[in-house]
Amino acid sequence: MSRARRSNDWGFPRWRGYGSSRETTTVRLCDRHGCEEKGDCPAPKSPNSPEKWYFCQRHAAEYNAKWDYFEGLDKEEAAQRAKDERRDNSGYAEASHYGWSGPGDGSRSADEMRALELLGLDADVDFAAVKKAYRARAKEVHPDVKPGDEEVAKQFQALQIAYEVLRQAEERREWKG
Repeated sequence: MSRARRSNDWGFPRWRGYGSSRETTTVRLCDRHGCEEKGDCPAPKSPNSPEKWYFCQRHAAEYNAKWDYFEGLDKEEAAQRAKDERRDNSGYAEASHYGWSGPGDGSRSADEMRALELLGLDADVDFAAVKKAYRARAKEVHPDVKPGDEEVAKQFQALQIAYEVLRQAEERREWKG
């Protein structure tokens, strides 16, 4: 009596390669005449049409280089569509490389940004200005100037921590640079 053999495709790790199954797979070829590569990049056949061409990456890039998104639209419709695209995609531009932190060149961490905000400085300020702002604020909220005031002591401690964060970041930049 023969026993059924268990497949190697169960569980983890998979004991056989992912592309080695015995079932047939459907591969769509590039719609460009004469191209035998896999056509997995859809491209519209005409503006505002649901029909699509399916190109390989090389031919999709060639097709899209000549594509006019606003073809067939009058000036007002094209302007409205461009405005809508900018509105809908503006979040992606803001979120680009370290863009979450706000103004500046994107080279500061969130802790540095909070420290600069506490000092009342912009993100693109140099360390000499940080030092100057820290000393001016420290003279205002130093515990020796207002003895016994716990709120002033907390402000001074927060100011010291902010300065220390910025000082260490500056040292790291100098060490790397």
